[in-house]
Amino acid sequence: MMAEFLRASGGAVVMDGGLATELEAHGADLKDTLWSAKCLFTCPHLIKKVHLEYLEAGASVLMTGSYQATIQGFLSRGFSQDESESFLKLGVELACEARDTYLGKCSNSSDEPKDGARLRERPILIAASIGSYGAYLADGSEYSGDYGKEGNLEYLKNFHRRRLQVLAEAGPDILVFETIPNKIETQAYVELLEECNLHIPAWFAFPSKDGINVVSGDSLTECVFIADSCKEVGAVGINCTPPRFIHALVLSIRKVTNKPILIYPNSGESYDPVRKEWVACSGVSNEDFVSYVRKWHEAGASLIGGCCRTSPDTIRGISKALHGL
Repeated sequence: MMAEFLRASGGAVVMDGGLATELEAHGADLKDTLWSAKCLFTCPHLIKKVHLEYLEAGASVLMTGSYQATIQGFLSRGFSQDESESFLKLGVELACEARDTYLGKCSNSSDEPKDGARLRERPILIAASIGSYGAYLADGSEYSGDYGKEGNLEYLKNFHRRRLQVLAEAGPDILVFETIPNKIETQAYVELLEECNLHIPAWFAFPSKDGINVVSGDSLTECVFIADSCKEVGAVGINCTPPRFIHALVLSIRKVTNKPILIYPNSGESYDPVRKEWVACSGVSNEDFVSYVRKWHEAGASLIGGCCRTSPDTIRGISKALHGL
């Protein structure tokens, strides 16, 4: 599947950008333990709207709005088990609806592009986003990997198992395990994929804050090696990491896997998990971010997008850099 998708995309795939960033730009209040997953029951129409904006910017991969959506998180807010599972499925459904709407516009010659929108029929994958256990905790521990006594293999497998099954049942093209902070959670995901027989390809993405290791201090190459050993894993890479570290990280990953490499960095800004807001710092501009894209692709990255604080403008720039579109 991956080889065919890459060929159809000209050898370089444009992924989408930050979902929460754009939801906030449209007025959503995400200062909540559920973060962007809150929109699955407060304003799902905004999620679909943002998906469409990324498709019109040139993205060929849509990440669902389920990064911080967990059954345990919804249960804690008073929702039932059935309701909690329905929110997970809704995330996939909204992305599929956005894809259908976009492709419908592409086939209707009367729909003229507006506001820089690109209407170009192409293969588009729906990737079900699965955030780490730390994302559920909503205390920033997905950027430290410090889970305390809960950070053992069986606990993490039990935490993620039903969520993974529900998302797979919703019918995405890909399962994306994002912001994996440590080796133990990497192993938990691999074992679940092997035990659950989901028959859906998976992608693994790790964050780094030093350009060498994953955020817990565990070896990036060891984490990638664990992911690479799983036949269900179709691509591995880096997410939510400052752009300045990406080139070296891609080169490190290429030493331990021949699978496609995906990268979707953040803007380089930092997040305050207590105040639940971004702190102004040395983040890069869209122009600077996009200026790295060709170098990342030449180093070995074949799927490129953006994470937190990137926007449809970022994705337009990536699309132009990779495809001249």
